Amino acid sequence: MFQRLTATLLASTMLAGAAWAETTVTAVMHSGLRVLDPVITTAHITRNHAYMIYDVLIAQDSEFQPQPQMADWTISDDQKVYTFTLRDGLKFHDGAPVTAADAVASLKRWAQKDAGGQVVMDRTESLEATDDKTITWTLKEPFVPMLDVLSKQSALPPFIMPARVAETPADEPITDYTGSGPFIFETDEFQPGVSVTYSKNADYVPRDEPADWMAGGKVVNVDTVKWVNMPDIQTAVNALSGGEIDYIEQMQVDLVPLLEGDPNVVVEVREPTGMMTMARMNFLHPPFDNEKVRQAALRAISQETVLAAMIGNPEYYQICGALLGCGTPLGSETGTESLTQGADMEAAKAMLADSGYDGTPVVLMAPTDLVALATQPVVVSQMLRNIGFNVDMQPMDWQTLVTRRAGQAAPADGGWNMFITNWMVPEISNPISNPMLNGRGNDAWFGWPSDERVEQLKEDYIAAPDLEGQKAAAEEIQSHSIETVLEVPLGQYTLPQARRANVTDMIPSPVPVFWNLKKGE
Repeated sequence: MFQRLTATLLASTMLAGAAWAETTVTAVMHSGLRVLDPVITTAHITRNHAYMIYDVLIAQDSEFQPQPQMADWTISDDQKVYTFTLRDGLKFHDGAPVTAADAVASLKRWAQKDAGGQVVMDRTESLEATDDKTITWTLKEPFVPMLDVLSKQSALPPFIMPARVAETPADEPITDYTGSGPFIFETDEFQPGVSVTYSKNADYVPRDEPADWMAGGKVVNVDTVKWVNMPDIQTAVNALSGGEIDYIEQMQVDLVPLLEGDPNVVVEVREPTGMMTMARMNFLHPPFDNEKVRQAALRAISQETVLAAMIGNPEYYQICGALLGCGTPLGSETGTESLTQGADMEAAKAMLADSGYDGTPVVLMAPTDLVALATQPVVVSQMLRNIGFNVDMQPMDWQTLVTRRAGQAAPADGGWNMFITNWMVPEISNPISNPMLNGRGNDAWFGWPSDERVEQLKEDYIAAPDLEGQKAAAEEIQSHSIETVLEVPLGQYTLPQARRANVTDMIPSPVPVFWNLKKGE
């Protein structure tokens, strides 16, 4: 009797100790999560969610080099056949093995929406599972950027899902969130836009290599990760100082001094290449279906004014007109003098008057809950009004904007004319993968420009024999894209992150990930 009682008490003590020792990291991300399908949107919060629960075939390291992740690969001598072999130990969260058929279905769905994937499929002869662990991708002709496109870390990475999920039409959201990645999405605890919970996937087998950006071993050292939404950044800062949360993804620069003297908090720039902010117009509806109207709008905008209002501290921003990013091998600022040297308001007024603009309202969607997007719409709308545009700035939260921008309805029927967004510089630095430079009409990124010329210029880039040839083609892409106003670049910036000092070993990558990190006492 005594022995049984002792055993019971010991077991209870051990269970209590295990519960006490459970480690949870609580993070405030840049936005609340609502959209869960990483194919139907390029929203970064959805991409971040996808990295938690899915995996990819190959991934880029910090040198932008493709590395094996779920699969190793070989390339035929004629550079046309890529053979990917799945590594051992891959299982979905429901216990089913990951097969080549799952990967093929996922890749085909992804390629319908991704700019780079569309280019690859143009050159694809066949993509098939030749056995349970082998994916054979046969091209019609060599395509040098193939591995770069498949390993890219952002915009739309080709996440692998079960075939039954990947068979969902690419324009319909998935409803089954079974992944094979290092964390499991706790659907019962999900509160859209409020909080999301991930638990450690005990069955996940990480690679042996050290973690390096998106590549290497995804070793999970915590039991649970919770994302909680705090739209008021001051509230989040107070919660971090008080130890109620562990991490803030994006800090407002003018609030950084509040944390700099706190020994329990570390403020740092996660990855130095930074972000580009830009305006996107809707090419389907007036007034921006008119190129002259788009050109007048571009001429009215000054990057310095936008960045000063957005960031304030010049140490954290850079005036930059390069659609492929400043500081990148292909970056060119051709055609952006009015943006980078100050708006030419008189010329912009004359251009608008000459365009035939008739006062059609410009519905500008303005997110109110993101540090990195709160000020740009306000500044840009006033600049447009100053030259004669009738601007209807409509406030909404970011996830509402993300949902609404995917619709092609007329602005008067709940659609839109313009919104402002941000991209990581690495994800826009290649013209093949840059979503903003897709001219495929209804298959293009939101805004849907039909631009055969930019597609031909990308073909010239692909055919270039060397870096000098690529630079020449990229220069042409820059010039043409500014002339037709595929986007309005508003400049580059960095936002620091903040974490509790006991959260260590965070990977310094453009994408915030929660493997590798540790949380101490």
